[in-house]
Amino acid sequence: MKLKHGAEYIESLRKIHPVIYYKGKKIKDVTRHPATAPHVRAAAMTYALANDKEHRDLATATSHLTGRTISRFTHVHQNIEDLIKKIKMLRVLGQKTGTCFQRCVGLDGINATYSVVYEIDEKFGTDYLERFKKWLTYIQDENLMVVGAMTDPKGDRSKSPADQADPDQYVHVVERRDDGVVIRGAKLHMTGGVNSHEILLMPTTAMDERSKDYAITCAVPVDDPNVTMIFGRQASDDRRDKKERIDVGKPAYGAVGGEAVIVFEDVFVPAERVFMDGETEFTGSLVYRFAAHHRANYGACKTGLMDVLTGAVSYLAQIQGTAKASHVRDKVTEMIHLCETLYCSSIACSAEGWATPSGAYMVDTMLANVCKQNVTRFHFEVARLAVDLAGGLLATLPSQYDLESEDVGHLVKKYFSGAEGIPTEHRIKISRLIEAMTGGTALVESMHGAGSPQAQRVMIFREGDLAKKIKLAKALSGIPVKEKPFRTPN
Repeated sequence: MKLKHGAEYIESLRKIHPVIYYKGKKIKDVTRHPATAPHVRAAAMTYALANDKEHRDLATATSHLTGRTISRFTHVHQNIEDLIKKIKMLRVLGQKTGTCFQRCVGLDGINATYSVVYEIDEKFGTDYLERFKKWLTYIQDENLMVVGAMTDPKGDRSKSPADQADPDQYVHVVERRDDGVVIRGAKLHMTGGVNSHEILLMPTTAMDERSKDYAITCAVPVDDPNVTMIFGRQASDDRRDKKERIDVGKPAYGAVGGEAVIVFEDVFVPAERVFMDGETEFTGSLVYRFAAHHRANYGACKTGLMDVLTGAVSYLAQIQGTAKASHVRDKVTEMIHLCETLYCSSIACSAEGWATPSGAYMVDTMLANVCKQNVTRFHFEVARLAVDLAGGLLATLPSQYDLESEDVGHLVKKYFSGAEGIPTEHRIKISRLIEAMTGGTALVESMHGAGSPQAQRVMIFREGDLAKKIKLAKALSGIPVKEKPFRTPN
Protein backbone atom coordinates (compact mmCIF):
# COMPACT_ATOMS: atom_id res chain seq x y z
CA MET A 1 0.00 0.00 0.00
CA LYS A 2 1.50 3.30 -1.04
CA LEU A 3 -0.47 5.35 1.49
CA LYS A 4 0.14 3.60 4.78
CA HIS A 5 -0.41 6.26 7.43
CA GLY A 6 -2.96 8.96 8.09
CA ALA A 7 -0.30 11.63 7.59
CA GLU A 8 0.50 10.24 4.14
CA TYR A 9 -3.17 10.26 3.22
CA ILE A 10 -3.50 13.90 4.29
CA GLU A 11 -0.38 14.85 2.36
CA SER A 12 -1.73 13.09 -0.75
CA LEU A 13 -4.79 15.36 -0.69
CA ARG A 14 -2.54 18.41 -0.82
CA LYS A 15 -1.11 17.19 -4.13
CA ILE A 16 -4.44 17.15 -5.95
CA HIS A 17 -6.57 20.19 -6.63
CA PRO A 18 -10.27 19.43 -7.08
CA VAL A 19 -12.70 22.31 -7.63
CA ILE A 20 -14.61 22.69 -4.35
CA TYR A 21 -16.97 25.45 -3.20
CA TYR A 22 -18.25 26.12 0.30
CA LYS A 23 -20.55 29.03 1.18
CA GLY A 24 -19.91 30.50 -2.27
CA LYS A 25 -16.11 30.47 -2.07
CA LYS A 26 -13.46 28.06 -3.32
CA ILE A 27 -11.65 25.81 -0.87
CA LYS A 28 -7.97 25.62 -1.75
CA ASP A 29 -6.87 23.02 0.79
CA VAL A 30 -9.41 20.61 2.32
CA THR A 31 -6.84 19.43 4.85
CA ARG A 32 -6.65 22.87 6.47
CA HIS A 33 -10.04 24.49 5.85
CA PRO A 34 -12.04 24.47 9.14
CA ALA A 35 -15.16 23.10 7.43
CA THR A 36 -13.47 20.10 5.81
CA ALA A 37 -10.36 19.36 7.90
CA PRO A 38 -12.32 17.45 10.61
CA HIS A 39 -13.67 15.08 7.94
CA VAL A 40 -10.18 14.58 6.56
CA ARG A 41 -8.98 13.59 10.03
CA ALA A 42 -11.86 11.13 10.44
CA ALA A 43 -10.99 9.44 7.15
CA ALA A 44 -7.32 9.42 8.17
CA MET A 45 -8.30 7.16 11.07
CA THR A 46 -9.06 4.39 8.55
CA TYR A 47 -5.40 4.53 7.53
CA ALA A 48 -4.20 4.71 11.13
CA LEU A 49 -6.23 1.64 12.10
CA ALA A 50 -4.34 -0.47 9.55
CA ASN A 51 -1.13 0.29 11.46
CA ASP A 52 -2.59 -0.44 14.88
CA LYS A 53 -1.37 -3.88 16.05
CA GLU A 54 -4.60 -4.54 17.88
CA HIS A 55 -6.80 -3.89 14.85
CA ARG A 56 -4.55 -4.56 11.85
CA ASP A 57 -6.25 -7.88 11.12
CA LEU A 58 -9.61 -6.10 10.86
CA ALA A 59 -8.37 -3.11 8.85
CA THR A 60 -6.31 -4.99 6.25
CA ALA A 61 -6.91 -7.93 3.93
CA THR A 62 -5.10 -9.98 1.28
CA SER A 63 -6.05 -8.95 -2.25
CA HIS A 64 -7.51 -11.79 -4.30
CA LEU A 65 -6.16 -9.96 -7.36
CA THR A 66 -2.50 -9.60 -6.36
CA GLY A 67 -1.97 -11.47 -3.10
CA ARG A 68 -0.68 -8.26 -1.55
CA THR A 69 -1.76 -6.77 1.77
CA ILE A 70 -4.33 -4.03 1.17
CA SER A 71 -6.74 -1.85 3.10
CA ARG A 72 -10.01 -3.63 3.78
CA PHE A 73 -11.71 -0.54 2.37
CA THR A 74 -10.45 -1.56 -1.10
CA HIS A 75 -11.11 -5.31 -0.73
CA VAL A 76 -13.62 -7.52 -2.55
CA HIS A 77 -15.19 -9.79 0.10
CA GLN A 78 -14.12 -13.39 -0.52
CA ASN A 79 -15.92 -15.18 2.29
CA ILE A 80 -18.17 -14.74 5.32
CA GLU A 81 -15.15 -14.00 7.50
CA ASP A 82 -14.44 -10.94 5.34
CA LEU A 83 -18.00 -9.70 5.81
CA ILE A 84 -17.83 -10.11 9.58
CA LYS A 85 -14.39 -8.51 9.89
CA LYS A 86 -15.69 -5.50 7.99
CA ILE A 87 -18.52 -5.10 10.51
CA LYS A 88 -16.14 -5.34 13.46
CA MET A 89 -13.80 -2.82 11.84
CA LEU A 90 -16.60 -0.31 11.30
CA ARG A 91 -17.69 -0.46 14.93
CA VAL A 92 -14.14 0.21 16.12
CA LEU A 93 -13.85 3.20 13.76
CA GLY A 94 -17.18 4.56 15.02
CA GLN A 95 -15.87 4.31 18.57
CA LYS A 96 -12.64 6.10 17.70
CA THR A 97 -14.13 8.95 15.66
CA GLY A 98 -17.70 9.31 16.93
CA THR A 99 -18.67 10.19 13.38
CA CYS A 100 -18.67 8.98 9.76
CA PHE A 101 -15.24 7.97 8.44
CA GLN A 102 -16.52 8.05 4.86
CA ARG A 103 -14.89 5.11 3.08
CA CYS A 104 -17.81 2.68 3.34
CA VAL A 105 -19.70 3.94 0.29
CA GLY A 106 -16.70 3.41 -1.96
CA LEU A 107 -16.11 -0.06 -0.50
CA ASP A 108 -19.72 -1.07 -1.07
CA GLY A 109 -19.65 0.35 -4.59
CA ILE A 110 -16.51 -1.66 -5.37
CA ASN A 111 -18.12 -4.89 -4.19
CA ALA A 112 -21.44 -4.34 -5.94
CA THR A 113 -19.78 -3.33 -9.21
CA TYR A 114 -17.35 -6.26 -9.18
CA SER A 115 -20.10 -8.88 -8.89
CA VAL A 116 -22.46 -7.24 -11.40
CA VAL A 117 -19.95 -6.54 -14.18
CA TYR A 118 -18.90 -10.19 -14.00
CA GLU A 119 -22.48 -11.13 -14.87
CA ILE A 120 -22.67 -8.51 -17.64
CA ASP A 121 -19.55 -9.99 -19.22
CA GLU A 122 -21.01 -13.50 -18.93
CA LYS A 123 -24.11 -12.46 -20.84
CA PHE A 124 -22.76 -10.01 -23.42
CA GLY A 125 -19.09 -10.99 -23.82
CA THR A 126 -17.89 -7.55 -22.73
CA ASP A 127 -14.60 -6.95 -20.93
CA TYR A 128 -15.86 -4.76 -18.10
CA LEU A 129 -14.49 -7.00 -15.34
CA GLU A 130 -10.93 -6.89 -16.70
CA ARG A 131 -11.16 -3.09 -16.90
CA PHE A 132 -12.51 -2.97 -13.36
CA LYS A 133 -9.79 -5.28 -12.04
CA LYS A 134 -7.06 -3.06 -13.49
CA TRP A 135 -8.61 0.04 -11.95
CA LEU A 136 -9.16 -1.72 -8.62
CA THR A 137 -5.57 -3.00 -8.52
CA TYR A 138 -4.45 0.62 -8.91
CA ILE A 139 -6.79 1.66 -6.07
CA GLN A 140 -5.55 -1.15 -3.84
CA ASP A 141 -1.84 -0.64 -4.49
CA GLU A 142 -2.05 3.11 -3.96
CA ASN A 143 -4.55 2.70 -1.08
CA LEU A 144 -6.74 5.47 -2.47
CA MET A 145 -10.01 6.67 -1.01
CA VAL A 146 -12.99 6.16 -3.32
CA VAL A 147 -16.28 8.02 -3.01
CA GLY A 148 -19.20 5.92 -4.21
CA ALA A 149 -21.54 8.15 -6.21
CA MET A 150 -25.04 6.78 -6.65
CA THR A 151 -27.74 9.30 -5.67
CA ASP A 152 -28.91 11.50 -8.57
CA PRO A 153 -31.04 14.65 -8.12
CA LYS A 154 -33.95 12.74 -9.80
CA GLY A 155 -35.94 15.87 -10.76
CA ASP A 156 -39.58 14.87 -11.09
CA ARG A 157 -39.60 11.52 -9.31
CA SER A 158 -42.85 10.47 -10.95
CA LYS A 159 -40.91 10.23 -14.23
CA SER A 160 -38.16 7.90 -15.38
CA PRO A 161 -34.69 9.26 -16.28
CA ALA A 162 -35.57 9.26 -19.97
CA ASP A 163 -38.74 11.29 -19.38
CA GLN A 164 -37.25 14.16 -17.38
CA ALA A 165 -37.73 17.69 -18.74
CA ASP A 166 -34.10 18.29 -17.80
CA PRO A 167 -32.05 15.23 -18.86
CA ASP A 168 -29.23 16.22 -16.50
CA GLN A 169 -31.31 15.28 -13.45
CA TYR A 170 -29.68 11.85 -13.85
CA VAL A 171 -26.04 11.37 -14.84
CA HIS A 172 -26.00 10.27 -18.45
CA VAL A 173 -23.80 9.73 -21.50
CA VAL A 174 -23.98 12.68 -23.89
CA GLU A 175 -21.39 11.42 -26.35
CA ARG A 176 -19.79 8.08 -27.20
CA ARG A 177 -16.36 7.94 -28.78
CA ASP A 178 -14.10 5.06 -29.77
CA ASP A 179 -11.86 5.84 -26.82
CA GLY A 180 -14.51 6.55 -24.16
CA VAL A 181 -17.64 8.47 -23.22
CA VAL A 182 -18.62 11.98 -22.17
CA ILE A 183 -20.96 12.26 -19.18
CA ARG A 184 -23.07 15.04 -17.69
CA GLY A 185 -25.20 15.42 -14.57
CA ALA A 186 -24.74 15.44 -10.80
CA LYS A 187 -24.64 13.24 -7.73
CA LEU A 188 -25.99 14.48 -4.38
CA HIS A 189 -25.12 13.80 -0.72
CA MET A 190 -21.70 12.41 -1.56
CA THR A 191 -20.08 11.47 1.74
CA GLY A 192 -16.34 12.12 1.78
CA GLY A 193 -16.35 13.44 -1.79
CA VAL A 194 -14.11 16.44 -1.14
CA ASN A 195 -11.40 14.36 0.52
CA SER A 196 -11.40 11.33 -1.78
CA HIS A 197 -9.07 10.53 -4.65
CA GLU A 198 -11.48 8.81 -7.04
CA ILE A 199 -15.21 8.81 -7.80
CA LEU A 200 -16.99 5.54 -8.65
CA LEU A 201 -20.25 6.48 -10.40
CA MET A 202 -23.17 4.04 -10.43
CA PRO A 203 -26.79 4.20 -11.60
CA THR A 204 -29.24 5.31 -8.94
CA THR A 205 -32.21 3.12 -9.87
CA ALA A 206 -33.37 0.22 -12.03
CA MET A 207 -33.86 1.36 -15.62
CA ASP A 208 -35.62 0.25 -18.80
CA GLU A 209 -34.32 0.12 -22.36
CA ARG A 210 -35.29 3.76 -23.01
CA SER A 211 -32.80 4.89 -20.35
CA LYS A 212 -29.70 3.28 -21.86
CA ASP A 213 -27.75 6.54 -21.74
CA TYR A 214 -28.29 6.65 -17.98
CA ALA A 215 -27.02 3.12 -17.34
CA ILE A 216 -23.43 4.21 -16.80
CA THR A 217 -20.87 2.99 -14.26
CA CYS A 218 -17.39 4.47 -14.43
CA ALA A 219 -14.49 5.94 -12.47
CA VAL A 220 -13.41 9.59 -12.52
CA PRO A 221 -10.56 11.31 -10.62
CA VAL A 222 -11.89 13.94 -8.20
CA ASP A 223 -9.59 16.56 -9.69
CA ASP A 224 -10.90 16.23 -13.24
CA PRO A 225 -11.18 19.87 -14.38
CA ASN A 226 -14.81 19.40 -15.44
CA VAL A 227 -15.87 18.14 -12.00
CA THR A 228 -17.16 20.69 -9.48
CA MET A 229 -18.06 19.95 -5.87
CA ILE A 230 -20.23 22.04 -3.54
CA PHE A 231 -19.69 21.18 0.11
CA GLY A 232 -22.84 21.08 2.25
CA ARG A 233 -23.51 22.94 5.48
CA GLN A 234 -23.78 21.11 8.78
CA ALA A 235 -25.16 21.98 12.18
CA SER A 236 -22.90 24.36 14.12
CA ASP A 237 -20.38 24.52 11.27
CA ASP A 238 -19.59 28.16 12.11
CA ARG A 239 -18.29 26.97 15.45
CA ARG A 240 -15.41 25.23 13.68
CA ASP A 241 -13.00 27.92 14.62
CA LYS A 242 -9.79 27.50 16.60
CA LYS A 243 -11.29 29.78 19.24
CA GLU A 244 -14.37 27.59 19.70
CA ARG A 245 -12.91 24.11 20.02
CA ILE A 246 -14.98 23.22 23.08
CA ASP A 247 -18.28 24.36 21.56
CA VAL A 248 -17.84 22.02 18.58
CA GLY A 249 -18.28 18.93 20.76
CA LYS A 250 -16.00 16.80 18.60
CA PRO A 251 -13.14 19.18 17.78
CA ALA A 252 -11.02 16.56 16.04
CA TYR A 253 -13.70 15.05 13.78
CA GLY A 254 -16.61 16.17 11.66
CA ALA A 255 -20.29 16.24 12.53
CA VAL A 256 -21.28 13.55 10.00
CA GLY A 257 -19.46 12.59 6.80
CA GLY A 258 -18.90 15.85 4.97
CA GLU A 259 -21.39 15.57 2.13
CA ALA A 260 -21.07 17.34 -1.20
CA VAL A 261 -22.84 17.82 -4.51
CA ILE A 262 -20.62 16.51 -7.32
CA VAL A 263 -21.34 18.04 -10.73
CA PHE A 264 -20.07 16.50 -13.99
CA GLU A 265 -19.99 19.02 -16.83
CA ASP A 266 -19.13 17.08 -20.00
CA VAL A 267 -16.50 14.89 -18.31
CA PHE A 268 -14.59 12.60 -20.66
CA VAL A 269 -14.13 9.08 -19.26
CA PRO A 270 -11.60 6.83 -21.05
CA ALA A 271 -12.94 3.44 -22.13
CA GLU A 272 -10.73 1.59 -19.64
CA ARG A 273 -12.57 3.38 -16.82
CA VAL A 274 -16.07 2.51 -18.08
CA PHE A 275 -17.57 -0.57 -16.39
CA MET A 276 -21.17 -0.43 -17.62
CA ASP A 277 -22.58 1.44 -20.58
CA GLY A 278 -26.18 0.85 -21.56
CA GLU A 279 -26.80 -2.57 -19.97
CA THR A 280 -30.05 -1.42 -18.37
CA GLU A 281 -31.21 -4.85 -17.22
CA PHE A 282 -28.31 -4.95 -14.74
CA THR A 283 -28.89 -1.54 -13.17
CA GLY A 284 -31.40 -2.94 -10.69
CA SER A 285 -28.94 -5.62 -9.52
CA LEU A 286 -26.19 -3.06 -9.02
CA VAL A 287 -28.38 -0.75 -6.95
CA TYR A 288 -29.82 -3.67 -5.00
CA ARG A 289 -26.44 -5.15 -4.08
CA PHE A 290 -24.90 -1.82 -3.23
CA ALA A 291 -27.83 -0.91 -1.00
CA ALA A 292 -27.69 -4.23 0.86
CA HIS A 293 -23.96 -3.94 1.56
CA HIS A 294 -24.35 -0.34 2.69
CA ARG A 295 -27.37 -1.00 4.90
CA ALA A 296 -25.50 -3.82 6.63
CA ASN A 297 -22.79 -1.32 7.60
CA TYR A 298 -25.12 0.91 9.57
CA GLY A 299 -25.57 -1.62 12.34
CA ALA A 300 -21.82 -1.44 12.87
CA CYS A 301 -20.68 2.17 12.51
CA LYS A 302 -23.76 3.47 14.33
CA THR A 303 -23.21 1.09 17.24
CA GLY A 304 -19.72 2.54 17.54
CA LEU A 305 -21.29 5.99 17.80
CA MET A 306 -23.83 4.71 20.31
CA ASP A 307 -21.00 3.29 22.42
CA VAL A 308 -19.49 6.78 22.60
CA LEU A 309 -22.84 8.41 23.34
CA THR A 310 -23.62 5.90 26.10
CA GLY A 311 -20.22 6.57 27.65
CA ALA A 312 -20.75 10.32 27.41
CA VAL A 313 -24.09 10.36 29.25
CA SER A 314 -22.76 7.92 31.84
CA TYR A 315 -19.85 10.24 32.59
CA LEU A 316 -22.14 13.27 32.68
CA ALA A 317 -24.35 11.44 35.18
CA GLN A 318 -21.29 10.90 37.37
CA ILE A 319 -20.46 14.62 37.19
CA GLN A 320 -24.04 15.53 38.04
CA GLY A 321 -24.29 13.02 40.89
CA THR A 322 -27.13 11.01 39.34
CA ALA A 323 -25.26 7.89 38.15
CA LYS A 324 -26.64 5.66 40.93
CA ALA A 325 -30.26 6.67 40.47
CA SER A 326 -32.37 3.67 39.40
CA HIS A 327 -34.03 5.45 36.49
CA VAL A 328 -30.63 6.56 35.16
CA ARG A 329 -29.26 3.02 35.35
CA ASP A 330 -32.39 1.74 33.63
CA LYS A 331 -32.10 4.21 30.76
CA VAL A 332 -28.39 3.51 30.28
CA THR A 333 -29.21 -0.21 30.24
CA GLU A 334 -31.79 0.43 27.52
CA MET A 335 -29.21 2.34 25.47
CA ILE A 336 -26.80 -0.59 25.71
CA HIS A 337 -29.57 -3.06 24.82
CA LEU A 338 -30.58 -1.14 21.71
CA CYS A 339 -26.97 -0.76 20.64
CA GLU A 340 -26.17 -4.46 20.93
CA THR A 341 -29.45 -5.47 19.28
CA LEU A 342 -28.55 -3.31 16.31
CA TYR A 343 -25.06 -4.83 16.17
CA CYS A 344 -26.65 -8.27 16.05
CA SER A 345 -28.36 -7.29 12.80
CA SER A 346 -25.07 -6.43 11.12
CA ILE A 347 -23.39 -9.61 12.30
CA ALA A 348 -26.39 -11.71 11.28
CA CYS A 349 -26.66 -10.44 7.70
CA SER A 350 -22.90 -10.98 7.32
CA ALA A 351 -22.97 -14.49 8.82
CA GLU A 352 -25.75 -15.38 6.39
CA GLY A 353 -23.73 -14.12 3.42
CA TRP A 354 -23.48 -15.96 0.11
CA ALA A 355 -21.15 -16.16 -2.88
CA THR A 356 -22.19 -14.44 -6.11
CA PRO A 357 -21.18 -16.07 -9.44
CA SER A 358 -18.13 -13.76 -9.48
CA GLY A 359 -16.89 -15.22 -6.19
CA ALA A 360 -17.50 -11.95 -4.36
CA TYR A 361 -19.64 -12.38 -1.26
CA MET A 362 -22.97 -10.69 -0.63
CA VAL A 363 -24.71 -10.12 2.70
CA ASP A 364 -28.18 -11.51 3.31
CA THR A 365 -30.30 -8.79 1.75
CA MET A 366 -33.40 -9.27 3.89
CA LEU A 367 -31.43 -9.02 7.13
CA ALA A 368 -29.42 -6.06 5.79
CA ASN A 369 -32.64 -4.14 5.17
CA VAL A 370 -33.93 -5.09 8.63
CA CYS A 371 -30.63 -3.83 10.04
CA LYS A 372 -30.97 -0.41 8.42
CA GLN A 373 -34.65 -0.19 9.37
CA ASN A 374 -33.59 -0.73 12.98
CA VAL A 375 -31.05 2.07 12.65
CA THR A 376 -33.82 4.51 11.74
CA ARG A 377 -35.47 3.73 15.09
CA PHE A 378 -32.84 2.61 17.57
CA HIS A 379 -30.36 5.42 16.96
CA PHE A 380 -33.12 7.98 17.48
CA GLU A 381 -34.24 6.26 20.67
CA VAL A 382 -30.69 6.10 22.02
CA ALA A 383 -30.32 9.81 21.22
CA ARG A 384 -33.64 10.56 22.95
CA LEU A 385 -32.53 8.74 26.07
CA ALA A 386 -29.20 10.59 26.00
CA VAL A 387 -30.94 13.97 25.80
CA ASP A 388 -33.30 12.87 28.60
CA LEU A 389 -30.36 11.98 30.84
CA ALA A 390 -28.30 15.06 29.96
CA GLY A 391 -31.08 17.49 30.79
CA GLY A 392 -31.79 21.03 29.61
CA LEU A 393 -28.11 21.89 29.92
CA LEU A 394 -27.64 20.84 26.28
CA ALA A 395 -29.79 23.70 25.04
CA THR A 396 -28.62 26.48 27.35
CA LEU A 397 -24.86 26.12 27.87
CA PRO A 398 -22.85 29.35 27.68
CA SER A 399 -20.18 29.45 25.01
CA GLN A 400 -16.48 28.83 25.28
CA TYR A 401 -16.06 32.62 25.01
CA ASP A 402 -17.99 32.98 28.28
CA LEU A 403 -16.07 30.20 29.95
CA GLU A 404 -12.79 31.95 29.13
CA SER A 405 -14.06 35.50 29.75
CA GLU A 406 -12.25 37.57 32.38
CA ASP A 407 -15.57 39.13 33.31
CA VAL A 408 -17.91 36.13 33.63
CA GLY A 409 -15.70 33.06 33.32
CA HIS A 410 -15.56 32.58 37.08
CA LEU A 411 -19.37 32.63 37.21
CA VAL A 412 -19.66 29.94 34.52
CA LYS A 413 -17.15 27.76 36.40
CA LYS A 414 -18.98 28.27 39.67
CA TYR A 415 -22.56 27.71 38.58
CA PHE A 416 -21.98 24.93 36.08
CA SER A 417 -19.84 22.87 38.41
CA GLY A 418 -20.88 19.39 39.47
CA ALA A 419 -19.29 16.68 41.58
CA GLU A 420 -16.37 17.88 43.64
CA GLY A 421 -12.97 17.40 42.04
CA ILE A 422 -14.24 17.38 38.41
CA PRO A 423 -13.48 20.59 36.49
CA THR A 424 -16.48 22.50 35.14
CA GLU A 425 -14.79 22.42 31.76
CA HIS A 426 -15.22 18.62 31.69
CA ARG A 427 -18.97 18.97 32.20
CA ILE A 428 -19.18 21.50 29.37
CA LYS A 429 -17.03 19.42 27.00
CA ILE A 430 -18.99 16.20 27.54
CA SER A 431 -22.28 18.09 27.20
CA ARG A 432 -21.16 19.59 23.91
CA LEU A 433 -20.20 16.11 22.70
CA ILE A 434 -23.70 14.86 23.49
CA GLU A 435 -25.18 17.91 21.77
CA ALA A 436 -23.11 17.24 18.64
CA MET A 437 -24.07 13.55 18.53
CA THR A 438 -27.81 13.99 19.07
CA GLY A 439 -28.66 17.04 16.98
CA GLY A 440 -28.40 18.52 13.54
CA THR A 441 -27.36 16.35 10.62
CA ALA A 442 -26.20 13.36 12.69
CA LEU A 443 -29.64 11.81 13.05
CA VAL A 444 -30.79 12.88 9.58
CA GLU A 445 -27.98 10.75 8.19
CA SER A 446 -29.08 7.78 10.30
CA MET A 447 -32.58 8.13 8.92
CA HIS A 448 -31.84 8.68 5.22
CA GLY A 449 -28.31 7.40 4.64
CA ALA A 450 -28.30 4.18 2.53
CA GLY A 451 -31.90 4.93 1.55
CA SER A 452 -34.94 6.27 3.36
CA PRO A 453 -36.89 4.04 5.79
CA GLN A 454 -39.52 3.40 3.13
CA ALA A 455 -36.86 1.99 0.79
CA GLN A 456 -36.03 -0.68 3.36
CA ARG A 457 -39.68 -1.46 4.00
CA VAL A 458 -40.24 -2.02 0.27
CA MET A 459 -37.36 -4.50 0.20
CA ILE A 460 -38.40 -6.22 3.43
CA PHE A 461 -41.92 -6.80 2.05
CA ARG A 462 -40.52 -7.94 -1.30
CA GLU A 463 -38.18 -10.44 0.32
CA GLY A 464 -40.63 -11.58 3.00
CA ASP A 465 -41.53 -14.70 0.95
CA LEU A 466 -45.19 -14.52 1.84
CA ALA A 467 -45.98 -17.48 -0.43
CA LYS A 468 -43.84 -19.75 1.74
CA LYS A 469 -45.31 -18.35 4.95
CA ILE A 470 -48.87 -18.91 3.65
CA LYS A 471 -48.01 -22.52 2.77
CA LEU A 472 -46.63 -23.08 6.27
CA ALA A 473 -49.82 -21.73 7.81
CA LYS A 474 -52.05 -23.79 5.50
CA ALA A 475 -50.10 -26.97 6.21
CA LEU A 476 -50.50 -26.58 9.97
CA SER A 477 -54.19 -25.74 9.58
CA GLY A 478 -54.92 -28.72 7.37
CA ILE A 479 -55.83 -26.50 4.40
CA PRO A 480 -54.82 -27.90 0.96
CA VAL A 481 -51.85 -26.10 -0.55
CA LYS A 482 -52.63 -25.19 -4.15
CA GLU A 483 -49.94 -25.35 -6.79
CA LYS A 484 -50.80 -21.90 -8.13
CA PRO A 485 -48.16 -19.50 -6.78
CA PHE A 486 -49.15 -16.65 -4.50
CA ARG A 487 -48.93 -13.22 -6.10
CA THR A 488 -47.50 -10.52 -3.85
CA PRO A 489 -49.89 -7.53 -3.89
CA ASN A 490 -48.46 -4.31 -5.33
